[in-house]
Amino acid sequence: MVDNPFPGMNPYLEQPELWHQVHNRLIVAIADDLTPQVAPNYLVAIEERTYQSVEDSLLVGIADVSLTRRPTSDSEPSTRIVTAKRIAPTPVRVPLPQEVTERFLEVRSTRTGEVVCVIEVLSPKNKRDKDGRAAYENKRQKILGSSTSLVEIDLLRVGEPMPIFDNADSTYRILVSWGSDRPAADLYAFSLRDPLPPIPIPLRPHDPEPIVDLQQLLNEIYRRARFDLAIDYTQPLKPALGQEDQVWVREVLQQANLDTSQ
Repeated sequence: MVDNPFPGMNPYLEQPELWHQVHNRLIVAIADDLTPQVAPNYLVAIEERTYQSVEDSLLVGIADVSLTRRPTSDSEPSTRIVTAKRIAPTPVRVPLPQEVTERFLEVRSTRTGEVVCVIEVLSPKNKRDKDGRAAYENKRQKILGSSTSLVEIDLLRVGEPMPIFDNADSTYRILVSWGSDRPAADLYAFSLRDPLPPIPIPLRPHDPEPIVDLQQLLNEIYRRARFDLAIDYTQPLKPALGQEDQVWVREVLQQANLDTSQ
């Protein structure tokens, strides 16, 4: 069994074919880690958000249709028959709305049923897809306009970061927004080379806040899921890295004896 070779986020886990597994496993891992820390006063529930989305890459293709006329001379009769070119159909695809289901966590009071905190792990659709981003931003605004706290975990390099004031330039971001302290919030901004930070989970005022060790959870997920068998470390990263980070990634993989491209 091979451990996660990176000190923080493994950028190979961001590949589209793997991320949905990472996302779902991380949601479950956070819930399992939190539950014994907050019980019996709070319950951690896995919830779902569903919406319709059309992939940007699926565009309507329209075949060009034209009618051609053979050239005529003045001496030819005006009743010359017009010949039409036979148009062959072109195979195309049309955009079909897809039902998208995204999972998130709610921390609820067992006494009142009140949702005291929502925990979101962002997906590519939240940051890039127009329908997915609109659905998420709409929910995000409702949370920020309420007394419910929000923990927003962004471990994706692609896409536009979610809006905040005093925007920090970083590869990855985790926002912890206490419902009682808005508009003030804490932003954990870190790079590919940094370990994922432990983060507090807001509860009701005066209740001790549990800490989630995201790095430990990510490393456990990597081992349990055997992601080492699903990743080809000789292939270029998707999305691509800058030159300096590419060199650093290669050094990390060589030290872990995973870079067999040489």
